Amino acid sequence: MGIIVSLLVLSFLIFFHELGHFAAARFFGVQVDVFSIGFGKKLFSKMIGKTEWSISAIPLGGYVKMKGQDDSDPTKVSNDEDSYNTKKPWQRIVILLAGPFANFLLAFFLYFAIANIGVPKMLPSVGVVGEDTPALHAGLQKGDKILAINLTPVSYWEDIGKLINSSISRSIHVLISRNNERIDLEIIPKVIEDKNIFEEPIQRKIIGISPLGEQTTVTYGLTGGINYAWDETRKASVLIFKSVQKLITGAVSTDKLGGVITIVDITAKASHAGIVALLFFTALISVNLGVLNLLPIPALDGGHIMFNLYEIIRGKAPSEATLYRLTIGGWALLLGLMFLGLYNDINRLIGG
Repeated sequence: MGIIVSLLVLSFLIFFHELGHFAAARFFGVQVDVFSIGFGKKLFSKMIGKTEWSISAIPLGGYVKMKGQDDSDPTKVSNDEDSYNTKKPWQRIVILLAGPFANFLLAFFLYFAIANIGVPKMLPSVGVVGEDTPALHAGLQKGDKILAINLTPVSYWEDIGKLINSSISRSIHVLISRNNERIDLEIIPKVIEDKNIFEEPIQRKIIGISPLGEQTTVTYGLTGGINYAWDETRKASVLIFKSVQKLITGAVSTDKLGGVITIVDITAKASHAGIVALLFFTALISVNLGVLNLLPIPALDGGHIMFNLYEIIRGKAPSEATLYRLTIGGWALLLGLMFLGLYNDINRLIGG
């Protein structure tokens, strides 16, 4: 069941991405010949107007084939009025941006839905106080509720680490509640060597406590939900941009790259964890699709945008021979990345 949910999620995200391209193309009067979810043999096909809508056997992608545009052979063009390549470069850029934009928009709506279904949050109640830690020496005890750090209110457990590490003073003032009594404590955090999500070494301040495990569900309403959705979409976008950047620069090893097996596996696990977890991961994949399609690789939207920007700047399009060579190189790079991701997936499965 989890695999079926995963494939449905992927298909939905691809459909939304291609729908962005389709809507922008039709807005500028470009004929769309094919709107396909998946590749390979067609399982279902129906002509609606001049567009063939189809579902194909391999649900690992999709495409919109516009008149006058062929990613497999960029030299195949059409000079008809309703052709993609007869449109102005800025119009073609809008059509190309519409796909990634649709993914960012979908992620925004998913995060907005999460904000109104309810976001699970850990309450700032102390569970375990570590031995020989700053918290123990300062007098923190199990069951204490942290109310504020350096006069800044603490609502959830996630606030604690942020406030401790953002403090510029050597010690921090912690206001706690214990048995309905408010107590002020002064704690000198310990600086430890740690690693961030990219496995890079960092220094982090800790006081040596873990949460009690009490949770609450937070709903944000309309205005709060919009702000929450915007913040989460922005944070996810920045995270993925940084991940790509660190892969390119070598700061993150290529063995961290995951493929479609990893995506299906994690989506399946998220579906078992509940609707909120599934929506979170679906939103993250949607942002991922949006960001990756903006990369300046010739076979992707970003590569085509690059060609059109070149045409705007130089006043002429790249030669057909250049387009062909760059597109073939782009496909080779994409296929290489896909096989690398698949190789890493298989290695992780074999390694348990």
